Amino acid sequence: MTAITAARAPVATPAPAAPTVPAISLEGVSKTFRSGRETVTAVGKLDLTIEAGEFFSLLGPSGCGKTTTMRMIAGFEDATSGVVRLDGKDVTSVAPNHRDVNMVFQSYALFPHLTVADNVAFGLKRKRVPAAEVKQRVADMLELVELAGHAKRKPGQLSGGQQQRVALARALVNRPRALLLDEPLAALDLKLRQAMQLELKRIQREVGITFVYVTHDQGEALTMSDRIAVMNGGYVAQLGTPAEIYERPASRFVAEFIGTSNLLPGTVTDASSEGSTVRLGCGADLRIGETLDAGEAVDVTVRPEKIRIGTAEPDPASSRVPGTVADAVYLGSATHYTVRLADGTEIVVFRQNADDVTADAIAAPGSPVWLSWHPTHSYVLPENSGPTDATQGSHHRA
Repeated sequence: MTAITAARAPVATPAPAAPTVPAISLEGVSKTFRSGRETVTAVGKLDLTIEAGEFFSLLGPSGCGKTTTMRMIAGFEDATSGVVRLDGKDVTSVAPNHRDVNMVFQSYALFPHLTVADNVAFGLKRKRVPAAEVKQRVADMLELVELAGHAKRKPGQLSGGQQQRVALARALVNRPRALLLDEPLAALDLKLRQAMQLELKRIQREVGITFVYVTHDQGEALTMSDRIAVMNGGYVAQLGTPAEIYERPASRFVAEFIGTSNLLPGTVTDASSEGSTVRLGCGADLRIGETLDAGEAVDVTVRPEKIRIGTAEPDPASSRVPGTVADAVYLGSATHYTVRLADGTEIVVFRQNADDVTADAIAAPGSPVWLSWHPTHSYVLPENSGPTDATQGSHHRA
């Protein structure tokens, strides 16, 4: 009997996935200005990659280079050096009106004599889009920004938040590859600004367009962003997710700029594979979940909300330090304490006012207290991480 062996079909090898092209990339991009005989660097040489569909924020104080960086992406500023790419294409020398991006400004720049619908339709009409398509796209966009019932109103009849939505709709109706937003919420009051942060994020998720957002407001950046580039002195001091930047700031500048952070100088007295001990100037020993070099002078940082405050002596396994209440401010949902240590160092503590914490339970100024926190909630900032460290490096790739 002859054995018959069935021939096996060759197993198909899946083709490798095509690499995704970033929505925006800056390659060694810089911007310098002449001021008299001096050359001023507004933006140092930046390498930055922003992915398609990402909500990316440029965050920093005034004069840090964030708006100049955005204007170079838009084409309103010429880069002194480097290459700007949109969807992989070199657009460094391309005029702004030929770049597939739109920009929303802080002033909104609406036409006061046109209706809401005509403001939104303006760019489409200039491109000679058919009238029926213009009408449908404008209606869809006003629905998206929840202004469907305001199509016939003039900008002067709208609130600041509604005007901001019109400006956003006008930019999005053109279906740009990326939308650039230069502090668009700065003119709004606090409550409306907070509401619009959530609205912007909702809209960005629904349309799926890359958003690049410039702000000096850390709360805005933390609320809305997928990733944040913290800028200082024309360079990127740190790039990462909101959680990474808040929980693990890379320098003293980032730690102090993002939220409130306690910076405690000390010296490493003991180190092992399980962690280290840092002695503060007041004599207290802190446990740190990092392996450091004994004798090293370090700065320990810990966020105010991570710290527990009480009168009972805490577990020795925790990081703990005694002090005296210098100030206590009741803010309804939380109480903010300032606690002074024996050497004069002050630590800020945010205590949530839970059901069992009333105004009567607040420790009064002059009260002795213990502060404690888990060793993993504090860590040592990188060596020489002063406020100008951001200007010492030059390249940061997203």
